[in-house]
Amino acid sequence: MRFESTLHARKTNKNTYKIFITAEYSGVEVKLAPNFEMGVSNKTPQYLNMNPIGKAQIEQWIDFSTLEIDANINAWYRPRNGQAPYHLPVEEAKISALKRALGALNTHLASNTYLVGQSVTLADIIMTCNLHRGFTRLMTKGFTSEFPHVERYFWALVHEPKFQTIIGDVKQTEAVLPLQAPQMPY
Repeated sequence: MRFESTLHARKTNKNTYKIFITAEYSGVEVKLAPNFEMGVSNKTPQYLNMNPIGKAQIEQWIDFSTLEIDANINAWYRPRNGQAPYHLPVEEAKISALKRALGALNTHLASNTYLVGQSVTLADIIMTCNLHRGFTRLMTKGFTSEFPHVERYFWALVHEPKFQTIIGDVKQTEAVLPLQAPQMPY
């Protein structure tokens, strides 16, 4: 089975090359949007409606997952795991930033099963793996219940056979990982 997708980008861009090479390996047919002009086409209301931060959708979600979800989960996790000094104001700021990111993700997932398109993409794989530590070590049901679409998304994907083959059964933490790093005065 061959899938088809439309890419809004320039043909000679290094990121476009990444997408086309990946598509070749994945059996996905990618077509370029006709008459796409960087700096013009990607500023139109129609384009920004599809891509609010003006990037290719899969790349947008990979960046979001890495910079907004994974970075904040790790900044919360590392001091609690004894890998970094603990500062309560830093932890509070990271949790607040994570909640903001989860809120944005929740809004997107309210009307989407996957991050991009109608099936699992690399963006979904990366997002789910980045959420894994949060769900299993930090984010209790009380924390995640504020983001029901993120919960649905995460649990649906970790129960997919291809995910389970690699990560096995996943259980949500019942308590935030206890503090293992020394507290630093502020």
